[in-house]
Amino acid sequence: MTLRTAVIGVGHLGRQHARIHSNLAAEGRSEFVSVCDLSESTATSVAAERNVKWTMDWRNLLGQVDAVSLAVPTEAHCEMACHLLESGIHVLVEKPISRTLDEADQMIAAAERGGATLQVGHLERFNPALVALRPHVHNPVYFEIHRVGEFTARSLDIDVVLDLMIHDLDIVQWLVGEQIEVTSLHAVGIPILTNKVDAANARLEFASGAVANITSSRFGMEKIRKMRFFQPHDYVAIDYAINRATISSLAPPAANGAWPGVHTNELVVQAVEPLRAEIEAFFEAAQEKAACPIPGEDGRRALALALRALEKIQDHTTRSGFGSSAATK
Repeated sequence: MTLRTAVIGVGHLGRQHARIHSNLAAEGRSEFVSVCDLSESTATSVAAERNVKWTMDWRNLLGQVDAVSLAVPTEAHCEMACHLLESGIHVLVEKPISRTLDEADQMIAAAERGGATLQVGHLERFNPALVALRPHVHNPVYFEIHRVGEFTARSLDIDVVLDLMIHDLDIVQWLVGEQIEVTSLHAVGIPILTNKVDAANARLEFASGAVANITSSRFGMEKIRKMRFFQPHDYVAIDYAINRATISSLAPPAANGAWPGVHTNELVVQAVEPLRAEIEAFFEAAQEKAACPIPGEDGRRALALALRALEKIQDHTTRSGFGSSAATK
């Protein structure tokens, strides 16, 4: 049976979801039925662009579609997703999965009751450089990660931890091992131009002994998306922005016994758009052709770490008073 799809929320990111839904439908992989947005002008514009129906009320999609991309503000995730999932509609929800762990639990339970797929949009897992690197990761020990963005007016309803850092919290947990406990988490952060945390640093320690140092900011002069980590015998570097991944290790000893040099292997990276790969994986999971790559439990795990980081930031701010004046400007 052809999968009937829709996109709910067709703002900046949702419009890209609509583009890919449309492309996959044109390839005969699905049937793109409708878009939904609270703004009539936005909904009608995207619907006309993609030659689909439109609505301003997501409830009108019940019984009309089988799977949706949910790209609305985080505060609306739980209510919408629970109704859709309980109706048997598969949901790809943008990160973070929800505002609270209780909301995440409600969404996961709704998916179970409705027998529907709940996939969380942690897009970076589909970055082609990380896809190429993943099979080579074994027992990582120490991470240094920087994710810096230039300021935009988007996503200011959430702080930088839930906006940017959550990507790396998810990736680190995924690479270290999803069941390996984070035994210690320290974090600091400050508001700069908004009343929310705009720059933050977190240090995670895992039960395995792995340590991760993560820095995120949405007030940089340039876009930086880099992760470096060490594992036994290897130094690994990845630049998400340019889709480049390298593994450096000692070269074999020279015949004359000279000190061996360092050999750097640049991995072959496929030219794949991460968002398309994410949506394709979601469609396959919805059609039961493959397992869901990022189920609700993974989204909850990343949210739990993000909320722990925010608690530590608040504790630090309360003790030091640092950042309180900027928050009130």
